[in-house]
Amino acid sequence: MATLHDKVPAGLDRKETEVYRRLDPNKLPRHIAIIMDGNGRWAKRRHMPRAAGHRAGVTAVRSTVETAARIHIPALTLYAFSEENWKRRPPTEVSFLMRLLSRYLKAEVPTLNKNNIRLDYIGRQHELPEDVQERMQWAHEATAQNSGMVLTLALNYSARSELVDAFRSMVNSASQNGGLEHLRIDEDTVSRHLYTRHLPDPDLVVRTSGEMRLSNFLLWQLAYAEIYVTPTLWPDFRGVHLLEGIAEYQKRERRYGGLNHAHDAPDGLTVGKS
Repeated sequence: MATLHDKVPAGLDRKETEVYRRLDPNKLPRHIAIIMDGNGRWAKRRHMPRAAGHRAGVTAVRSTVETAARIHIPALTLYAFSEENWKRRPPTEVSFLMRLLSRYLKAEVPTLNKNNIRLDYIGRQHELPEDVQERMQWAHEATAQNSGMVLTLALNYSARSELVDAFRSMVNSASQNGGLEHLRIDEDTVSRHLYTRHLPDPDLVVRTSGEMRLSNFLLWQLAYAEIYVTPTLWPDFRGVHLLEGIAEYQKRERRYGGLNHAHDAPDGLTVGKS
């Protein structure tokens, strides 16, 4: 007879195990998206440069990714670098972030392979520095044969730009297949032209640092996602915080605009979407 300990995935630490035991492993999210926020505030509180916050954030990425893989989350997407970052951050900080990304990819590929994680990207990659693109392609190819969790890094990403690119792609496809008069646009068509077309829509989106906004992240895909906001700044975020977010997710009833059948509204009462 299997014991409770047999059901805990290998590799979880004591705190993670305590939270995991409260979870229903049959109701884990298929896809978790995370808005990683708070590096600058973390550094400021410690009277350190912003770069120190970004470096500390790498440790949070490693812990979160490994925990997600260990509990067999099929897909994890991290909002690493927005398109707006190019315009609103000092060039020196942007340059540092690009170097940090290259170092992360080089250092983490062995860990990704050890955990059977396949690496992918979304965003306008062609606008990134050429050497960064080359490192990204190398890391992608180095993990391409893995069959476990798909880790997607959103780099130079903007949800509005993604939608613009999707509509451009639809128009281009139609023009090459009978002309624009044959163009038919519905939700399935849009989804097939998004960067995330090979992924299920996220079930859960996590935002760190307590901010209550989506920041132009996966606006189409998050239509019915559960939102979990934690005051924890990203450099302090660890696998146990991810598990706490999943525990909160499992307490919620996902209705997709329908009714909670255990508490159906009385006849004649208008019920809005929730």
